[in-house]
Amino acid sequence: MDLPQPNKGKALSLTISGKKVYRYPVKTQLIMSTDDLYAIVREAVGQYIPHFKGRKLFIGVTEKAVASSQGRGFPIKDIKPSSLANFLVRFVHKSDYGIGLGSPETMEIAIREAGVPRIILAAFIAAVTKPLGMKGMFYRVAGKRVRSIDGPVKYALPPFNQYAVLGAKEPDTVAKKLHKLLDVPVFIMDSNDIGANIIGSSGIAEDEKSLIRQAYQDNFWGNTDEQTPVAMIVWD
Repeated sequence: MDLPQPNKGKALSLTISGKKVYRYPVKTQLIMSTDDLYAIVREAVGQYIPHFKGRKLFIGVTEKAVASSQGRGFPIKDIKPSSLANFLVRFVHKSDYGIGLGSPETMEIAIREAGVPRIILAAFIAAVTKPLGMKGMFYRVAGKRVRSIDGPVKYALPPFNQYAVLGAKEPDTVAKKLHKLLDVPVFIMDSNDIGANIIGSSGIAEDEKSLIRQAYQDNFWGNTDEQTPVAMIVWD
């Protein structure tokens, strides 16, 4: 049986804390709101699981794939920004790594997700603390659901180059269902080129989570056209 190959420019393994950790990105179909995430993941990794018997194996799924399967992706053209969204977006830092809330459309769905009072409070606290050198206060106050919003970027796989995607709902519950289905520990990962965060998991200890996060230091499953929203992390 041939195992999945690393994506272009990425190494198959890394040595982390003295362990050789293998990262296998697994290709799937494009996952949309009408698709059964659980069936897709099982089909993607089921044939490989017996191969790793006796070793530490963890299955990962991207937060965007989970959110998309939950119907939490929206075409930009269908989002009508409010006057508040158009006002607040002028104060958002534009990152080179993603649009975040840097468009009226993504700011609008942030307002809908968190509510007007919380977004206004977050904006006020950010305005007060930013001159003091305190960064990221808007997202801390607005909450994880707002921080997880992905906006459209030109390098994303269509149709997500024209979509805004909210964060996944109940990621721990999704991970638990997949864990039971696969009989393998599962994590849901939000990662990009500047960091990785496990937002949901089942059957994984804290020290194992640390190792898994380090395995994503180069975002090996990618955010462009790789179409590998599932991964297997393995070590002895």
